[in-house]
Amino acid sequence: MIEVKHLRTLSVLRDTGSLTSTATQLCLTQSALSHQLKDLEVRIGSPLFLRKTRPVRFTAEGQVLLALADDVLPRLARAETDLAALKEDAQGRLHMAIECHSCFQWLMPALKEYKVSWPLVTLDFSSGFGFEPLPALAGGELDVVITSDIAQRSEIHYEALFDFEMRLVLADTHPLANKKSISPEDLANETLLTYPVQRQRMDVIKHFLQPAGIEPAQFKSADNTLMLIQMVTAGLGVAALPNWAISEFSRQGLVVDRPLGKGLWRRLYSAVRSQEASRPYLTAFFATARTQCHTHLIGIKKV
Repeated sequence: MIEVKHLRTLSVLRDTGSLTSTATQLCLTQSALSHQLKDLEVRIGSPLFLRKTRPVRFTAEGQVLLALADDVLPRLARAETDLAALKEDAQGRLHMAIECHSCFQWLMPALKEYKVSWPLVTLDFSSGFGFEPLPALAGGELDVVITSDIAQRSEIHYEALFDFEMRLVLADTHPLANKKSISPEDLANETLLTYPVQRQRMDVIKHFLQPAGIEPAQFKSADNTLMLIQMVTAGLGVAALPNWAISEFSRQGLVVDRPLGKGLWRRLYSAVRSQEASRPYLTAFFATARTQCHTHLIGIKKV
């Protein structure tokens, strides 16, 4: 019986105090406004305001509808704003940098599932190896950085995904394969095989070797996990890799893996700009990533 247009008309009539000003503000003719108000009065069976008063004086029935307008119209405006924001988010952008190549093992299935629910979000990738991704994120060049190497900045929000263990990967014939765990000193004479990452950003260097004042004898790099595993099996060196990235190779007996010290556990984050962390298309990505990780990766821990 009562429509939103009626509530808006009464609210404007109260604010302006006259029918002429109300018609002007609502872009209606005087005749159309009078017809709308008369129609509403017929529907409720009672006058809504006293004619020929200035400012307009409302009847008890009119006051009831004005109270309804004060409740409904702001809520409707908020809903329209939220719907507009969702429409904007549905067409958002995820320009990502991934700081570990092994992340593609779970990230690709996660993004495939994510695109089913968010098909209009544009995806793009940049390697996190050749530049500093966090300044690029803060500056708007990137939208998401997958990393375990955090730097506290007020403009960056770190959304925790899962905890994982870095383990040393060796050929089964390597002398260190006989040890139950690896100490920093064990790597002093070794060739460390790594992704092409700046050394100061490597977990094994930053959190295991540097605190002990140890540096490997030599470094060699490879672009992907499979190549690193092949180099390990060929006896070209040892590698420190996430437990979930090497579990299948260890299960097949292609390599052996040992803990670094008492266990070098790290946390993987999805870094985004703080002001955008609650946007629906980003929170949906966080949720999808967590679900995929805990469904498919071995040895990780929930956070």
